[in-house]
Amino acid sequence: MSAIIEIRDYSWQYLNTENPALNGINLDIYEGEFVGIIGPNGAGKTTLALSLDGLIPGQYHGVKQGTVKVMGKEVEAYPRGELQRQVGVVFSDPEAQFTAMTVEDELVFGLENLGLSIPEIRERLEWVTELTALKSLLPKPPYEISGGQKQRVALAAVLAMMPKIMVLDEPTSMLDPVSRKRIFEVLGRLKREQNNTVIVIEHSLENLIPLADRMILLSEGQVALQGPTRTFFQQIALLLEKGIYPPEAMQFFYRLVQRQWYNGDLPLTLDEAAERLEHVLMPRHSTYQGS
Repeated sequence: MSAIIEIRDYSWQYLNTENPALNGINLDIYEGEFVGIIGPNGAGKTTLALSLDGLIPGQYHGVKQGTVKVMGKEVEAYPRGELQRQVGVVFSDPEAQFTAMTVEDELVFGLENLGLSIPEIRERLEWVTELTALKSLLPKPPYEISGGQKQRVALAAVLAMMPKIMVLDEPTSMLDPVSRKRIFEVLGRLKREQNNTVIVIEHSLENLIPLADRMILLSEGQVALQGPTRTFFQQIALLLEKGIYPPEAMQFFYRLVQRQWYNGDLPLTLDEAAERLEHVLMPRHSTYQGS
């Protein structure tokens, strides 16, 4: 299976900086994959996101080495605006992406630029508002709704254009836990019902882990670790060393491993942790009852 995104020996250094933001990146991302990207602040995550839709080097000055190909074509070779139809990006600050005076106009704006007919626009608008639960907000100004609602509008505006690839750069960093959960519910439904390639840069690992097929750790502009999600998080010592703190349940089982009280894989979710904890405690509980 050929990669929908191919990154080879890619480095990028902004002008007037001492070190490259990305240094020697090699990555393949495949169609339909849901990929999580994590890393400490300054690791190069946003630079990577900007590189995938051509904003780097299109709108930033710096020195580039290597190649970034999307659907077999170097990002710089795409005519202006064409790549953005294939790669939709949602940033952490949704207001920076708003251009219209109502939520409905915001969602329709990109569809009109695609040259879709009125029936096509109506069909997509109905689909995306149902998916993101925004129907009641359509007449409202996007600047006057809550933070979680704003982020859903930004996500819906990208979804409506049906890009093959979606890149979400810390889309829940400004949200409360309830709004954060709603965003990931939309992404979960998107994963089940569509075949988009989704790349999420995120700190909220509890919500990301159940959806991600594969995880990538960036550190100091380089890929420090990557692999299938379950395999990836077995390297918890490296993650902690790099300043990444997995969910508490996973860290708890890691401490059990260190004390030789548990020798299995680390659980990825709270439900898995509860199930495995029963097996850990069962022999001890039986011994106690029989004493």
